[in-house]
Amino acid sequence: MAHLADRINRLSESQTIAMARRSRELIESGVDIISLSLGEPDFKTPAIIKNAAQEAIEKDFTYYTHVSGYKELRQAVADKFLRDNNLRYTADEIVISTGAKQSITNVVLSLVNPGDEVLIPMPYWVSYVELIKLAQGVPVIIPTSLENNFKVTADQVAKAMTPKTRLFMFSTPCNPTGSVYSKEELRGIAEVISKQPDCYVLADEIYEHINFIGKHESIAQFDFIYDRVATINGVSKGFAMTGWRGGILGAPLWLAKACDKMQGQFTSATSSITQKAMHAAMLLDPVTTQPMRDAFLRRRNLMLDALKAIPGMKFNVPEGAFYLFPDVRNFFGKSYKETRITNATDLSLYLLDEAHVAIVPGAAFGDDNFIRISYATSDEKLIEAGKRMKEALSKLS
Repeated sequence: MAHLADRINRLSESQTIAMARRSRELIESGVDIISLSLGEPDFKTPAIIKNAAQEAIEKDFTYYTHVSGYKELRQAVADKFLRDNNLRYTADEIVISTGAKQSITNVVLSLVNPGDEVLIPMPYWVSYVELIKLAQGVPVIIPTSLENNFKVTADQVAKAMTPKTRLFMFSTPCNPTGSVYSKEELRGIAEVISKQPDCYVLADEIYEHINFIGKHESIAQFDFIYDRVATINGVSKGFAMTGWRGGILGAPLWLAKACDKMQGQFTSATSSITQKAMHAAMLLDPVTTQPMRDAFLRRRNLMLDALKAIPGMKFNVPEGAFYLFPDVRNFFGKSYKETRITNATDLSLYLLDEAHVAIVPGAAFGDDNFIRISYATSDEKLIEAGKRMKEALSKLS
């Protein structure tokens, strides 16, 4: 029998990827599946970004760069942070990685020792807990509620902290809930963290540009916590560049150097062509991303209308990203033919098989009473998916 290391056996497979794989299998067998499972914009990468990549190839910009990215790109990212977020990073405090996931991994592996506690609001992005497990840290889950728009409070953070707390990690706008933290909410959390010696913050801001309520707020903007925050960003969501794999870290110099060291042993620098494309993206006026944001807002409203038409659905109105996270407990205990619904995972599989709509069960994000619906697809598909879901769920009794 093949022998695998304990660390790989401890890791769970990403359920978003697993659901996408099952959807593809059904599609390949001829089933008309509407996938609302993956967080991937369906827009095309802006032409000016693609042109920059093509020019890089033509000019033979095809060699290794500095592990953290070539300096002009890192300076452009630093300028973007100052322009858009009022964060004063130097080029040496920027690390470019192969996607925001690697940026997060670099930070976790650089900060968390075995036994260190990491505070994570639930629901959380699928990889947070698994990365903590990989670092042999201890995930400490802080529950939130639909009624509070799935946002953790400063008081909850304070109550969850112990002398072993090393890191608080969260996202805003949030995957999977679309929640957006206000400046006042972030200040409260920052004040709590600042009172704990040797405790840090990982702020995942990859959905920065998909914000329906106004200016994006970064927790690192507060001077008293600035040097203890790792700000994660990237180009995948806001610029429709998921396949380019371009992640960004802004952090105090000592942590940026540690992440550079960590990345140097894993992948070294990301693709030089991707870096040139990212450079073009960083130079764009933020208004460039607004048409995509506006399209996502329209799609959110389409899906909210669809959910309103389904008796038993309970949901809030998300303020960013491109997800809905409805409570589906009203369907538990119901059946159709041989299928009985006992949790959100059962319901997700039922919707895939009966409605041919792929979504992700909340178990992937820490709570199997909810489902995650991604509306990063066309209006027509969203309308049709809503109709299919309503019909399939009406069969349950």
